[in-house]
Amino acid sequence: MAATINHQWRLAARPVGAVKRTDWNFTEEPVTSPADGQVLVKTLYLSLDPAMRGWMNEGKSYIPPVGIGEVMRAGGIGKVIESKDPSFKPGDFVNGTPGVQEYALVAGKQVTRVDPRLAPLPVYLSALGMPGFTAYFGLLDIGKPEAGQTVVVSGAAGAVGTVVGQIAKIKGCRAVGIAGGADKCRYLTEELGFDAAVDYKHSDVKAALRDVCPNGIDVFFDNVGGDILDVALTRLARHARIVICGAISQYNNATPVKGPANYLSLLVNRAAMTGMVVFDYAKRYPDAVRELGGWMAAGKLKSREHIVEGLQTFPETLQMLFSGANMGKLVLKVASE
Repeated sequence: MAATINHQWRLAARPVGAVKRTDWNFTEEPVTSPADGQVLVKTLYLSLDPAMRGWMNEGKSYIPPVGIGEVMRAGGIGKVIESKDPSFKPGDFVNGTPGVQEYALVAGKQVTRVDPRLAPLPVYLSALGMPGFTAYFGLLDIGKPEAGQTVVVSGAAGAVGTVVGQIAKIKGCRAVGIAGGADKCRYLTEELGFDAAVDYKHSDVKAALRDVCPNGIDVFFDNVGGDILDVALTRLARHARIVICGAISQYNNATPVKGPANYLSLLVNRAAMTGMVVFDYAKRYPDAVRELGGWMAAGKLKSREHIVEGLQTFPETLQMLFSGANMGKLVLKVASE
């Protein structure tokens, strides 16, 4: 494999505001063989997630920042090319964190085998991957929805939001999504079965939530932060639960993050606001896969992937997350299976 060249996107600078192509360097180096306990993985699909923007910032967070000069961190699906771990053999498909590159040397204990016969490989980065796990544990463990309650999710047409709303319906709740644009709102209600959708780009969100949530919001699953979170806080029901999963509206700010001005609603309504990071549930991922997979097999859960081809397109494709150009899980296809 020594003659094979690996192309990579490495972090070149800490971005200010929106990321630019110049915040990375596109590099190449020879592919090397794995050491004992490692596998050499050819990257097939990469997961592009809003959290990647936070990983580029220096400072304390739930995970160390990507270092300057390091390959940009990203989850992905790949194919084992060479193995020095007895648990894997060439030809196995695995899920892990290869980074934004064509080939990755990773420890065998850091990847999980996946079966393309059970679901298309990109689905393991979507409903059967981190976004699905995030929705599953965030909604069920923290949101604790009860049948008949109203669950509202922001960023509802994204990878996490679509699953949150569908699980809410499975659990007998009313599901309301907040998304940008008529097409996304129609997708939520007509294809995924949400009870209502609010178009934040073309409507008064506060008035719309009042109309579609007349008894208030029992569970608010927030992927957006900023003004949307602030408005949702004004519509809480008694003993509401707010799940803080992300704040995509704030990630490219060049100014300090905007916090909720209406936080006293938590006091008035005896509500709880809790942050969640999916990595905390790693030991329970197999439980989530079993239940999510069962719902998919039964036709109760749909997964949608927005696939863009070409490693070279990475900087521009990542920006689709922040412009709202993607529908469903954004995936970068690096190579064919």
